[in-house]
Amino acid sequence: MTTSIGVAVIGAGMAGKAHAAAYRSASTLYESTLPEIRLVSIADVYEPLAESTAKRFGFQRHDTSWQAIAEADDIDVVSVVVANFLHREIVEALLAAGKHVLCEKPLSDTLDDARAMLAAADSAAADSSPVLARIGLTYLRSPGIAYINSLVRSGALGNILNVSGHYWTDYACDPDGPISWRFTGPNGSGALADVGSHLTYLAEFVSGSRFTEVRGGTLSTVIPTRPKPLGVVIGHEHAAVGEERERVQNDDVAAFSGLLSTGATATLQVSRVAAGHPNTLVLEVFGDRGAASFDFRHPGELQLYLAGDDSATAGYRTVILGPDHPYWKGGLAMDAQGVGIGQNDGFVFQARAFLEEVAGIPEEASLPRNAGFDDGLHNMLILDAVARSAASGGSAVNVPAAVRVGA
Repeated sequence: MTTSIGVAVIGAGMAGKAHAAAYRSASTLYESTLPEIRLVSIADVYEPLAESTAKRFGFQRHDTSWQAIAEADDIDVVSVVVANFLHREIVEALLAAGKHVLCEKPLSDTLDDARAMLAAADSAAADSSPVLARIGLTYLRSPGIAYINSLVRSGALGNILNVSGHYWTDYACDPDGPISWRFTGPNGSGALADVGSHLTYLAEFVSGSRFTEVRGGTLSTVIPTRPKPLGVVIGHEHAAVGEERERVQNDDVAAFSGLLSTGATATLQVSRVAAGHPNTLVLEVFGDRGAASFDFRHPGELQLYLAGDDSATAGYRTVILGPDHPYWKGGLAMDAQGVGIGQNDGFVFQARAFLEEVAGIPEEASLPRNAGFDDGLHNMLILDAVARSAASGGSAVNVPAAVRVGA
C-alpha cells in the first residue's frame, strides 16, 4: 500500500466541486484505513474559478491547464470533470503519465473516442505499474437505489417484468439561458447523454439485467436557439448574454422503450426543460412478486410492495432508510435511521471506493468498486442505439456488445 495519495480535479464547475468535496471527505467514511490523502490541485482554464475552488476545499494550489496536472510529480489520482468532447485527449494523456483516472460520465461524445479510451485504459492496466481508469456513475451509490438492487438479486420481487423511469430537470427551461457546450453536438448528446446516461445505467442496475434492444426512440429540440454568453458559463448557472443567438444542435427531451436481457421491458424519459423539476429522478421496478419505487426528491426512503399481504391492507408502504441499508452505517457522520442523505454523499462514497482501489485495500461488499471504461462504453452504446432509433422513425435497434479494440 502506498504511504500517501496526491489528488487533483480537472474542472472546477458544479460537478468538479462535488468531486473536490468528496475527496476531502472520503477518509472520514467508515473506519479510516486509507493512507494520507493529499489534496494537491484544482485545474480550470478559468483561473478565478480554479483558485476559489482550491481555496474553498483545501487544495494546496490551482492550475490553469490539464497539462500541468499530467506533468506533476506529486499527483497520483485525477478526476476529469470537463466537457465530454475533451475527455479523450485528457484521459489518454493522464493514463500515459501514470495517473489513476476517475472520469465523469458519459465517457466521451463519440463511440470512436470511447473505444480509444477503453483501449488506453486496458493498456494502462496491463502495464508493469498498473494504472486504474474508472467512470463516475454516482447514483449507483444511492442507498435506496442500491437496496432495490439487493431486493431484485435476492428474488424478493420475483421475476422482473418492467422498469419505468424518468429524469426530469429544468436547467435549460429558460429560452434566454446562455448557450454552452451542453447544447452543441448531434442529437443524442443533449438531455439523453447528460441525464439519460444516468437513467439508463440505473434501469439496468435496479433490474439486474442489460439492454439488448431499444425502440421508439424520440429526440426533440423544443428551444431551437439560445443567446451567446458575454462571459464564462459555469455549470447550469445563468450568465449575462448578448443579442446574438446560436442554434441548439441537440435534444431537450428524449424517450425510448427497451428490451432487457432477462426479457423484462423498460420505458424511460428524460428532459432538461421540465419546468418545476430541478432534479426529479424516479424509478419503479415491477416484478411478479412485488414492486419498488424510488424518488430522488425523497432520497431517505423508498416505496415497497410485496405480494402475499392481506388483501385488505395490501399496497405500497414507505421504508425509511437507515443502518440496515447499503452504505449507511458508518458512511454518514450521523448514521441513524431517517437522517438526511443526497447526491453529494454519493460522490463521497464513489471517491472513497476509488481511493481504496488505488491504495490496494481489499474490496468489501459494502462499498464495491467503481465501474470501468467498458461499462462506460456500454452505456454510450445504449444512447447511440436510442439516437439511431429516433433517426429511423422509432424502429427497433440492437444494442451491441462493448467489444474492446483488437478483441
